[in-house]
Amino acid sequence: MILVSSCLAGLEVRYDGHHSLDRNVRKLVDENKAVTICPELLCGFSTPREPAEIVGGDGEDVLNGKARVIDRSGRDVTQLYIKGAYTTLDKAIEIGATIVVLKENSPSCGSSMIYNGEFIGKKVLGNGVTTALLKRNGLRVISEKQFANGSY
Repeated sequence: MILVSSCLAGLEVRYDGHHSLDRNVRKLVDENKAVTICPELLCGFSTPREPAEIVGGDGEDVLNGKARVIDRSGRDVTQLYIKGAYTTLDKAIEIGATIVVLKENSPSCGSSMIYNGEFIGKKVLGNGVTTALLKRNGLRVISEKQFANGSY
């Protein structure tokens, strides 16, 4: 089974209330080959919500207590992001996920790029909090771009 970001399946769960539809991901869901998940909704956020970025590192650093997730207003939402990551890990284990396709650039789901924590649109190398936790636990996480290219 494949676990996928809900926004990639066309669900309007992104921070801005929109989706990031990937037709190939949607097809997997429609064929019951994939299950959708949104770590940010699982931890209690609503849609829409303020954008958040990791400050002081990446998802690994957040899990190690060396970085924080801050929303645009300056509120520390680190613990909520960690909660969403662990809930996602539980779901991945429950469904026996063999691969996880998550939305690139997200502070939760980014699998190679995230925003730099300054809210200026600049991206840096790094994993989101959920991706970091899933990888720590031996799960294969790829972005929608890697999925589309078949480079996994």
